[in-house]
Formats: sequence, structure tokens, C-alpha cells
Amino acid sequence: MSGMSGLRDALGQRILVLDGAMGTMLQAAGLTAEDFGGAQYEGCNEHLNLMRPDVVRSVHAAYFDAGADIVSTNTFGCAPYVLGEYGLAERAYEITLAGARLAREVAGARFVVGSMGPGTRTITVTRNVTFDEVLSAYEIQARALIAGGVDALLLETAQDTLNVKAAAIGVRRAMREAGVALPLWVSGTVEPMGTMLAGQGVEALYVALEHLDLFAIGLNCATGPEFMTDHLRSLAQMATRFVSVYPNAGLPDERGQYAETPESLAFKVRRFVDEGWVNIVGGCCGTTPAHIRALKAMVAGRPPRVPAAREPQAVSGIEVFYPTDDNRPVFVGERTNVIGSRRFKELIVADRFEEAAEIGRAQVRASAQVLDVCLANPDRDEAADTDRFMAQLTRKVKVPLMIDSTDARVIELALRHCQGKAIVNSINLEDGEERFEKVVLLLKTYGGAVVVGCIDEDKQQGMAVTRQRKLAIAERSHALLTQKYGVPARDLIFDALVFPVGTGDANYIGSATATIEGVRAIKQRFPECKTILGISNVSFGLPPAGREVLNSVFLYHATKA
Repeated sequence: MSGMSGLRDALGQRILVLDGAMGTMLQAAGLTAEDFGGAQYEGCNEHLNLMRPDVVRSVHAAYFDAGADIVSTNTFGCAPYVLGEYGLAERAYEITLAGARLAREVAGARFVVGSMGPGTRTITVTRNVTFDEVLSAYEIQARALIAGGVDALLLETAQDTLNVKAAAIGVRRAMREAGVALPLWVSGTVEPMGTMLAGQGVEALYVALEHLDLFAIGLNCATGPEFMTDHLRSLAQMATRFVSVYPNAGLPDERGQYAETPESLAFKVRRFVDEGWVNIVGGCCGTTPAHIRALKAMVAGRPPRVPAAREPQAVSGIEVFYPTDDNRPVFVGERTNVIGSRRFKELIVADRFEEAAEIGRAQVRASAQVLDVCLANPDRDEAADTDRFMAQLTRKVKVPLMIDSTDARVIELALRHCQGKAIVNSINLEDGEERFEKVVLLLKTYGGAVVVGCIDEDKQQGMAVTRQRKLAIAERSHALLTQKYGVPARDLIFDALVFPVGTGDANYIGSATATIEGVRAIKQRFPECKTILGISNVSFGLPPAGREVLNSVFLYHATKA
């Protein structure tokens, strides 16, 4: 296998060319039902890996002859639940393995990528498959592709980011089991309306998949190259990974014919090369070896794209959100929290989850930029409530979500509903590093930023009240999370803690000033990190008019800090 280093070295030197459409070539081969193994299998291109391996080999050979540097395996529809439509679910591993071996056989020392398509079911849109079913299906495919000798694994034509997250976990499991670390490449498909089928744009997609440490990310299918321009530009500007593009040969007409000739496709893709946006080009539906030959000639001698130097600092729901200086302070809506809203708690207790989700939508309309979600009612099953509520909320809001729980099992359930990059609220050192370990594992598996409270194990003064203690705990937490656990500093949000100043507790006199100074010190020490405060805690116990004034003044000074 050429693997990661071979591909990386090649992409550092030149733009690589991926093959074109497999289906287009198979349709042109004049195959009969008998070639597919009988009428019940007709149309199942993947079954040809077993029934007509000579035809599949000839397609790979034709693309290599046309100048392709990489061919993809004939395994696009090998998810067991897709093959199950032909009664072949139990043969998913066998068919996938055969596809990988055929491509490897033809490729020799050239590159082979294991193709895994989106399948016919989505977690978010059609809601007819579970997270675990997707995970398992792609683990099976990845195991077979690895055994068949591919150089990289490609999740292509992605339409639902949640499917990609589940699939990626399955792929990583297969890699661990095989003891290999192959490059993982994701290619999304943007519909004519400007987003993926499940609603995300390319920026939100990229941010949601940051944690996967992808080798490459790109766009394919859906439209011809013209409609990809804005999306590809955005991706190329932000991605620290290699970027790929392999469009259809235009949009098909009413007869299913594709309009782009080899020359016109190469002419339109040339702009992406001229702008320095791509590392890999190829063709999707409707493209043939002639298209690949034209692309190969067009990229010859052209310099490859240079990946971006830094990852963007962002979180996402269906939409991406960048917390920058020009939109401070970011407001987190807390009405979808059983502790923060009596009405919300009553709706959850009454099992009226859809109505409860409407409270979240109302908060977004009232300018909440992030929604805090907490279902921690001691009289109910938090995990069950979270699962049911998240299923409703993610249909109604596009903003990033903040998962607010002390139970790692509940956090994981919630993250399995999040297309985007959520925020976990929160971790601290009250029980030492135990909670750090559990939550960091979830962040690495599902993606996310995390709120870090300034609390430690000190039984006398665990919650940091003074500026010095706030900074000291933040420094210790930062060192542990970034150096020991490998969490990027840009994903840390420090909570310097706000205490009620009107309770008469001598410990809290002056705490508001200490919090503001603590925030200032943390920001100066760790400028890449963010800070967050529960502003209204400062006025707890005061009359409403006093609360409003104190909250406003405190917010002003905290934001300045």
C-alpha cells in the first residue's frame, strides 16, 4: 500500500487526478440482467465485482490509461442496508473486498481509494436509520476495503453530516482493529439550493468534521462545476487539509444526458486550478475517460493548492458561528434548561417535547446565538428526556447547541443528535481529572468545544473566588487539556464563575470585581481561548429592578474584560 505518506508526498508536488464515473461506464457496457447475476440483481453495480470482475477491471484500466492518478473502488453502494434492497446485505463484506482487490490488481503501485457512498438512508433527513446502524455498516465496508489493500478511505457524496460522523467512527474502529492508519477523505455534495441535503453549508460541514483529522475534504456530484464555485472557494480558504473537487458533467437534462464535454468540463474546472483552490480533481456522474484525459492535460505542471495554516475558531449547528471580536458578547439562551425555565420543565414533565422545542426556537428568534440544553431533572430519566428532546430541537433550530450535563452518557446521547460542532458544558477539576478524561474522549469522537469551570479539588475553596485562584485553575486546566489530552486551545471556553453579591456572604463581597479581573487575566494569558459567564448570577436574590441594573453594569464591564 502507498498509504498516507505516498499520497501526501504526491499531493505536495502536483495536483492529482481522480477517476470519473463508474456507473456511467458500466451503463455504456451494454450489460444484461444475466451479467448482474439475474433480474433480481439488475442495477446493483457492486454485484458485478463478483459476477463480471472483468468489466470492473476494464473500467479501472480505462481511467488509468486516461491519466488518472487515483481510481476509486466499485463499492459506492456497499452499505449492508443498501445491498439489502437486492437481498445482498449479508454479502456486504465479500462484495466490498472483491471491489477493493479488483482495483488494487489493476492499479499496481498507483493509488486506490476505497469508495463509500452516502447510502439510501439518512439520520437527519429521512430518519429511517439509526446512528449505530450507520456506524456498523461503514465499519464492515472499511474492514473489507482495508483488507483489499486500498491506500485511502473515501466517504463521498455526503448529504448528512450526522451520517458522516457515524460512518467515521465505524471507519476508525476498522482501522484500529486492522492496526493501520489510512488517510480519511470526505467529499460532500451541495444541492442547487446551496446546502447539503440535511441543511449544512460547506463551512458548517468543515467545522463539524474538524475533530476527524481528515486527510482531504472536498465536493462532488450534485451540480456541474459552475454551481460549486462559491462553496469551493470557502472550503479552500479555511481548510488546513487537502481539497478535492470532482463535479458531474453538468446537470442532466430530461433524458438523463450530461451536457459537459471533456473540453468544457476542463475549461470550467481550470478556474479552480488558476485560483489555487484544489489539490485533487476528477469527475463524477456523466464523466468518462475522455473527461479525465482532458482534466489531466489541464492540470499538468500546475502547482497544487497550499493548505490553510490555521483551523478556524468556530462552532456550528446547521449553520456555522464564528465568535469574533465584532460579535461579542455571544448570547447563550438558557430557556431550554429545566433549571432555568419553569415553563420548559413543565412541558418536559408532561412529555410535550415538541412544544418544549418551540421554546428553543423562540429564544433564537429573540437573538440567542447558542442554545443551552439541560434536562437534568432528578425526578426523571435525564438520558431518555435528552434523547427525545434533541430529536425535536434539531429539527427546529440551526444555531449551535450547548450540551449541559454532568453525565457523560447523556452528553454522548445529545452529541449523536448534533450535525454540527456543539459545546459541552462543562468540565472542571472538582473530582480531579476523571471528568476531563470522559469528556475529552467524547470531544475526540463526536467533535465539540468545551466550557471549563474554574473549580478544583480543594475542599476548602474549590470554586475559585479570587482573581489569582481563577487564573491558577485556568492555567492548570489549559496545560492538562492541551498538552496531556490534545484538545486545541481554540476549543476551550473558560468560565471564571459568577457569585451572587447580594446574599450577605462575606466570601462573595468583591467577587464581581474579582470575576471581571479573572476574565481579563485569563484572556491575557490565553488569547486563543474564549471566556463565558452566567451574568445574571451576580444579582441573584435582589429585587427585579436592582437585578436589571446590576446585570447591565456587570455585563458591560465583563464584556470590556
